[in-house]
Amino acid sequence: MFPKPRWLRSTFASTLPAIALSAILAMPAWAAGPKTITAVMHSDLRVTDPIITTAYITRDHGYMVYDTLLATDSNFKIQPQMADWKVSDDKLTYTFTLRDGLKWHDGAPVTAEDCVASLQRWGKRDGMGQKLMNFVASIDATDPKTITLKLKEPYGLVLESIGKPSSVVPFMMPKRIAETPADKAISEQIGSGPFKFVAAEFQPGVKAVYEKNKDYVPRKEPPSWTSGGKVVKVDRVEWITMADAQTAVNALQSGDIDFMENPSFDILPVLAGNKEIHVEALDKLGFQTVGRMNFLYPPFDNIKVRRAAFMAMNQKDVLDALVGNPQYYKLCGAIFMCDTPLATEIGAESLLKKSGMAEAKKLLAESGYDDTPVVIMAPGDVVTLKAQPIVAAQLLRDAGFKVDVQATDWQTVVTRRASQKPPKEGGWNMFFTNWAAADVVNPIASLPVSGKGKNGGWFGWPEDAKLEEMRDAYARSTSPDEQKKIAAELQARVYEQVIYIPLGQYTAPSAWRKSLTGVLGGPATPVFWNIDKSE
Repeated sequence: MFPKPRWLRSTFASTLPAIALSAILAMPAWAAGPKTITAVMHSDLRVTDPIITTAYITRDHGYMVYDTLLATDSNFKIQPQMADWKVSDDKLTYTFTLRDGLKWHDGAPVTAEDCVASLQRWGKRDGMGQKLMNFVASIDATDPKTITLKLKEPYGLVLESIGKPSSVVPFMMPKRIAETPADKAISEQIGSGPFKFVAAEFQPGVKAVYEKNKDYVPRKEPPSWTSGGKVVKVDRVEWITMADAQTAVNALQSGDIDFMENPSFDILPVLAGNKEIHVEALDKLGFQTVGRMNFLYPPFDNIKVRRAAFMAMNQKDVLDALVGNPQYYKLCGAIFMCDTPLATEIGAESLLKKSGMAEAKKLLAESGYDDTPVVIMAPGDVVTLKAQPIVAAQLLRDAGFKVDVQATDWQTVVTRRASQKPPKEGGWNMFFTNWAAADVVNPIASLPVSGKGKNGGWFGWPEDAKLEEMRDAYARSTSPDEQKKIAAELQARVYEQVIYIPLGQYTAPSAWRKSLTGVLGGPATPVFWNIDKSE
């Protein structure tokens, strides 16, 4: 019998259900045997379909199990991954050729028909994919290894769309799985990626397990962001759920876990002072934290009420509570991130200067607001999502709103935010999330600036034809100066209509034991290929 690790001897251990505890101990990472990385991710995994949600834990799961036709390197260049490509002289035909050695986890060969079905399903869910499909005349499998994409007119973001690094990533799946309706979750986890999902050991809220795919043939190029060779150097990766952050920190320091994705900001100095632990932000571009309202129901179906809520918000209060240390955050009014070609502060003055509360009270009084409670979903289990709902709720109360803060966990938010039911029937009025910079860096990549409403729009479902016209104009433009002008006009529209509320920019360091080497950075991290572990 192996001794229990120190973190399981804590008082937290007594709160674990017996079945959860036994599952964690069933194959302990500290036992001799398979080389295993044990990680505590930013959230537990419950939704396993990486096309049906933008949740980053599901995206991370996707990169374990699936692969992509193209990928993005650290120079922001699109590279071949599962396929190479050629473009016709008139820029209307893109031909993708699958590389040799591609197999699904069930042993079947990857075919072009599989990839066509995968692209079509992704194109119904992802904002960038939807925009691409507006320009597509046809996508066909012209032979078992060749995918032919034909456009109605030239479109400059074909490769960037198919090679996008973050949510929603166009992961390739077998045709029978990819033909699942886009609004229904897939029932199998069969990919062609570097790890296999161990369904028999999956316990939502407790543990997710991945084993090395011994049949995977990595590319020969060195790894760079999501591109290059995905060489797996361990036998297993286990994602262990520890909702209590201090318990996870203790486990990391004692060596009972190897990797912690999101330590709380206040504990970072302690971890950085431990000579056995490395602390580093893997995504140097950082995150934008945002608030999103539900446009379908009162009170936020009223533009004056939305404007009142917007004017009540400010970034500093949120970032001070979320991060605390200015070393890791930045006030930023740019909806396409600061320090990027499209950065502008148009429309963000009150967010940045904390100057809108008086106007918020005035607007709310003029709006006809009838004290309808604002239902805010408040997850308490994710370090980077705890503070925003609490701070926002107080600011809304200060402006005169009635607020109902409903404590929950993040995976419940991920599921519930998709509901279009009224708040009284299990719906919602407001939630908060974080977007990696790669996901909001331009009007086509950014899901929250979509104005598609219930017809393919992101949760909250604002319907705004003018926004969609601007996004189309941006997509057709080939001039950087014109694109910048369109982006600025689009930002002004987002703030005017309160499509969403950007609440600042931050970086989130991860921590891991120095027994791990080869940890890769990038906009879709952590990934677990290229990592080795010394015993």
